[in-house]
Amino acid sequence: MALALVLSGCSSVPVDRPPMQPAASPAGVTLVVGDQKGGSQSLLRAAGLLDDLPYRIEWRTFTSGPPLVEAARAGAIDVGGTGNTPAIFAAAARARVQIVSANRGNITGDAIVVRPDSPLRTVADLRGARIAVAKGSSAHGQVLSTLAAAGMGLDDVDLTFFAPADAYAAWRQGDIDAWAVWDPYTAQAELDDHARIVADGTGTANGYGFQVASNAALAEPARSAALADFLARLAAAQTYSDTHREERAKVWSAETKLPLPVTRRAVGRGPDLPVPLDDAVVASQQALADAFTAAGVVPGRADFAAFVDRRYETTTLTAARDGIPGTRTDTRGGAR
Repeated sequence: MALALVLSGCSSVPVDRPPMQPAASPAGVTLVVGDQKGGSQSLLRAAGLLDDLPYRIEWRTFTSGPPLVEAARAGAIDVGGTGNTPAIFAAAARARVQIVSANRGNITGDAIVVRPDSPLRTVADLRGARIAVAKGSSAHGQVLSTLAAAGMGLDDVDLTFFAPADAYAAWRQGDIDAWAVWDPYTAQAELDDHARIVADGTGTANGYGFQVASNAALAEPARSAALADFLARLAAAQTYSDTHREERAKVWSAETKLPLPVTRRAVGRGPDLPVPLDDAVVASQQALADAFTAAGVVPGRADFAAFVDRRYETTTLTAARDGIPGTRTDTRGGAR
């Protein structure tokens, strides 16, 4: 595995390492990976990419992106996947993390849902409504963008901050009027509770997700090498899942205990696929960050570009295109 460990991004919070390092072996490394419900672990397992790793993975599960990013900031995890908004809050807090890869997913699962008997039918109807959302999550950004598109702001609704499981319970009991959430929760609410979608991310969400790495992991050559391999495998698994959706849904269901119809619906909306961590991504994220600043949620300006590290981009995009040699993801004539 050829690793070009060259820092092409920069940060206002410097990574504690020299600008260049020799290639290192990940052998003996334990990579601590943050994950969310049915996230990276099930994705990699469905693609057969957790076998014969040259390092060990220790998984930590989080309810949403904000606590995962906080764990990376504190050095409790080395890397983890999150949506667009937690990455912005990390930049705003000048957290000691870097954005090291990007993906883009289907935005129809990012939704504001109501109960089937709710009188709320349009975004305009949400004025004054009590909406549950995980603070700093991608759903928080989705509420902000959805309201803005309708000429409204966060002050026009009553936001109540709940973790997804608590929000689901409150929503089912009628303690809140609407719930802003993402898949597989959206699919679960639709199938189990006949939830009605008032608005999804169409025309408002950028659909980006990111892998966020701690500066401590990036500074250590062996862990950085393990990160390069992990990100490559994850990118290959994302591409593989697009053409093997039923396999992905079954593994997701088995690992989360969600009913198979729920994971099938979530997978059917489309997978998260790797994208370049380029200027277009940065600009889109900066626009969302500026919207949070204008809304008074984020103090000052969050400089998203300062927390982007592109050193793994070639490795991840190559793996997304060609797969991992000798595995079922290999598209170049190797194992399938």
